[in-house]
Parts: sequence; C-alpha cells; structure tokens
Amino acid sequence: MTISADCWFWRVTAAAPSGSSVSSVGDINIIMASVTFRDCFLCVSALITFVSVFVTGADFVRFVSFRAIYHNLSGAAPLCRDSVPWSVALRDGVVLKAIAVDVFLLVLFSLQHSLLAWTPVKQVCQNVFGVLFRSVYCFTTAAALQILMHYWQPVTSAPCLWSVRTAPWDIWFPLICFILHFLCWAIICSILLIFDYPELLGIKQVYYECLGLGDPLLLKSERAQRLYAHLRHPVCVELLTVLWLLPTFPLDRLLLAVYLSAYLILAHSLDAQDCAYLRRQLRSKLQLFSAPLEGSDQSNNTHKTD
Repeated sequence: MTISADCWFWRVTAAAPSGSSVSSVGDINIIMASVTFRDCFLCVSALITFVSVFVTGADFVRFVSFRAIYHNLSGAAPLCRDSVPWSVALRDGVVLKAIAVDVFLLVLFSLQHSLLAWTPVKQVCQNVFGVLFRSVYCFTTAAALQILMHYWQPVTSAPCLWSVRTAPWDIWFPLICFILHFLCWAIICSILLIFDYPELLGIKQVYYECLGLGDPLLLKSERAQRLYAHLRHPVCVELLTVLWLLPTFPLDRLLLAVYLSAYLILAHSLDAQDCAYLRRQLRSKLQLFSAPLEGSDQSNNTHKTD
C-alpha cells in the first residue's frame, strides 16, 4: 500500500526508504506515530503562543490606547488632581508607591524582552528549546505584558501634564485621538504582516521544522537578515504616536511613554544599508501592486532575488 505524496500525511511516504511501500495499516500507524507526535507537540505549542500573543496584543491596544481615550469620552471621574501642586504630589507616599510599582513592572518587561534576545542567553535557550525558542520568547513576552497591564498602578493623586477640558475640544480632541490611534494600530498590523508575522511569532520555524526545511530566516537574503537583526519591531513611529497622543496625560502615562519611547529608540540601529534595502523593498511592493497580472511572475522572481 503506497501513500500518495499529496495526502495530508505525505510525510509517511517520505519517511519510507526509496522504492519501498507501506505494507499495512499497522505500519502506517507506527510510522505516523513516530513521525508526527513531535510535530503535533510543536504545532500545539506554536498555536498556544499565537493565541496568547493575539489576546495580549488586543489587551495592550485597549490598555495603552482606547481605554484612556474612552475615559475622556465617557465623562468619568478625572484621572488626576490638578488642585494638588507638583511639590506636594511628588512627596505623597501613595504617588511614590505607584511610581515605584510601575517602574518595577517596566524594568521587568524590558529585562525579559532584552535578556532573552542577548546572544549568550539566546544560544542557551536555543539549545534547550530548539525550534520552539521563538515561540517561547513570544509567549514569555506576552506573559510579561499581561503582568504589566494587570498590576499597573494609575497615579490619580497628582496633576496631569495636560488635559483637554475646554468645549468643544473636550469632545473633538478625544475623537481625533481615537481616529489617529485606530489608523496607527491598523498600520502597525499591516507592517507586521509585511515583515513576516509568522516568522516573528515562531510559527514559521515550527512549520519549516515539520517539513524538514530548516530555519526560515536562513533562507532569506543577507540584506533581509541584516535588517531583521537591526529592526525586529518595525512600528516605532506609530507606537510613539500612540504613546504620546492622548487628550489627558497623567503622571503614570508620562512614565510609560518615556520608558517605552527610550526603549524603542535605543533598540533600533538602522544604518544607510538598511534604509537603502527598505527603499528597494518599498519600490518593489509598489510595483507589485501597480503591475498588471501578467507581470506577476517577473515581480515574484525579483522579490526572491532581494
């Protein structure tokens, strides 16, 4: 009994020696159990990571963006106390405790995000987790973000840096912020898809491992690998806009915006070669969308060459 290569378990035939065939259903079950158990484990792990990252991403959008804007639109109690002088607020034990907790949460997140990406630690983790390392990295990042969002302490006993409360801007400015935040998040999602989102999450590594194709990053061009090493989060401008553009800006938001802005800027190290490569890729994408359908084969060959 020979299994066709286009079946969903085509790897059974691939696992058999050349010129041989699978003789019985029992042989099929044995081969499938020996070949696909590890693959199923890898796929389930990658799927769990994908779900956790997706849920955490939605929670982060709500935490950093729409919850603050909705607070203004809903007419809820103010996020700060403008009647309290800064000199008094910065000596208040409640304010200092909230700031200390928030700083600790930010440092915890940045340690996780940077320590696992540090080359010595990364090599050890790759030896331990193998092809699942990227999935483990994304899962722990999602966990660190969930901890940050769950235990974040708003500073409500200090004045705001600014708060738009004058009519009609108390209505229009939050709406403008909502529209701009929505556009920024849409751009962020689009850029992540263009920058090989499955590879960033570790899904592609597991898929390629199951098919025996090796590391997908090694199949990219040297210029693409160089760019990915310098710019793993291509959403800097949009995320900075989301962090700083709010109708009300309390002290804890200032702490969050300053820390994450500095972290984003320091983590990026683009140079002239990377920018030139990005410009070429942008031109090729624009040509791909503007070219007629009959020119798609030529565009695909150009994309593979880059």
